[in-house]
Amino acid sequence: MISTRGRYALRVMIDLAEHRFQWIVPLKDIAERQEISKKYLELLVRDLVAAKLIVGISGRGGGYKLSRRPEEYTVGEILEVMEGSLSQVACLSGKKNDCPRNGFCKTLPMWKELDQLVHTYLFEKKLSDLVADSTGTSTQA
Repeated sequence: MISTRGRYALRVMIDLAEHRFQWIVPLKDIAERQEISKKYLELLVRDLVAAKLIVGISGRGGGYKLSRRPEEYTVGEILEVMEGSLSQVACLSGKKNDCPRNGFCKTLPMWKELDQLVHTYLFEKKLSDLVADSTGTSTQA
């Protein structure tokens, strides 16, 4: 399940993409448009900056901007930054499957298939797709 952190981070990224032609977007403007507390957004953008998904400019007139073009981001990478593993079950969430039932689990192939479907979907969906979906126009130029 995707938490509020992941959902709100996507909304921040969409907002920045929609306003990418401004030099910098103040966090208070994002908070107002998205109806999310500025205090909570401060926590989210800190993680997005640390992951180099966005750039933050401090001081008077400061704010945030995307570090890349919207079509260069995948929804999957944004969600992984905020959520960690996107695996559907704990036994697949790490790099190593430590489950003692790994060798004979009858459900493991199904979970692996589901994880692959989710991964493919989220990593093929671009931020620009979400911007185009919300405005009815394409961001590809």
